[in-house]
Amino acid sequence: MWGFPVLGCALLASGLLLRRRPLTALAVLLGGSVASMALQPSALQVVVVCVVGLEICYIAVTRTRRVSLTGVAMVGVSLIPLLEVRSAGSPWGGGNVEPAMALATIIAWLIGHSIRQAQAQAELVRAQAAAQTAMAERLRIARELHDIVAHSIGIIAIQAGAGRRVFDARPDEARDALAAIEATSRETLSGLRRMVTGLRRADLEPGPGQAPLGPAPGLAAIERLAASTLEAGVKVDVDWHGSREPLPADIDLSAFRIIQEAVTNVVRHAGTGQCQVCIGQQDGQLSIEVTDSGCGGSAAGTGYGITGMRERATLLGGDFSAGPRPGGGFRVAARLPLPAPASAR
Repeated sequence: MWGFPVLGCALLASGLLLRRRPLTALAVLLGGSVASMALQPSALQVVVVCVVGLEICYIAVTRTRRVSLTGVAMVGVSLIPLLEVRSAGSPWGGGNVEPAMALATIIAWLIGHSIRQAQAQAELVRAQAAAQTAMAERLRIARELHDIVAHSIGIIAIQAGAGRRVFDARPDEARDALAAIEATSRETLSGLRRMVTGLRRADLEPGPGQAPLGPAPGLAAIERLAASTLEAGVKVDVDWHGSREPLPADIDLSAFRIIQEAVTNVVRHAGTGQCQVCIGQQDGQLSIEVTDSGCGGSAAGTGYGITGMRERATLLGGDFSAGPRPGGGFRVAARLPLPAPASAR
């Protein structure tokens, strides 16, 4: 008659200890189970086996393999007093709890261990996904910084050199060069400020006394790019084909950055005073081509310009190519697929 109260107290104490001290909780449960089964007939066997299995499964899920195997060993040790009690003449009603408890313990541990492995695998997948996301963001920031800074510094360097050469003989041209340097510097600082602000906080609304942040550049800024490049000594002829429908923001930005980097390379490396930019929006794609008749070059440069342009096109599912032209000069071409219009979906 005392078996149920003893087992109830053991279950209560074990439940209170299970979360913080699982092995102690299991020891309390096993001790109470042995005592209750020594006092009560076989009606408690099923309860004891089920509760022990549940605790072993919980320990296998939430603790290390060494701790869970220690719990399994504790169950095995607890079977010894059960055998001694039964051999001393305790009324088991013909039942045999030892094999049932051993089997339930093994099955519970295997189930708990499998759950723990699945959780560890899921955590590994999440960690890998987070690492890939962080790497992709780092590459995106690196491309933006390269495209913003490389073009501007190239223009500034050329204007500074031109201003230095004519400083004494042509002061007016030197002043124009300084004005171009100032304008390019301000535009670059604005772009860097927009990027840093976007990285530091999600809310891009300007605070009191702050200047509003300008939108990210797109193909609408091509004429301004051509004007700043002309001040650096290279004329950019822009030719549009097809429609001029508004583009998605990511495609618009990437197209501008590709053209900007290609034109910057012409200014810095081609040794020519002119280049051609062809932009076409038709047949569900945006095509870009920048050509010059300069001294050519290699598609495998030492910088990150061509790599960044190729990455931008690839991320949007497009194609990219760059290399010397057969007749001299250099050619950069990209094809960016456009999303289907809403009416066509």
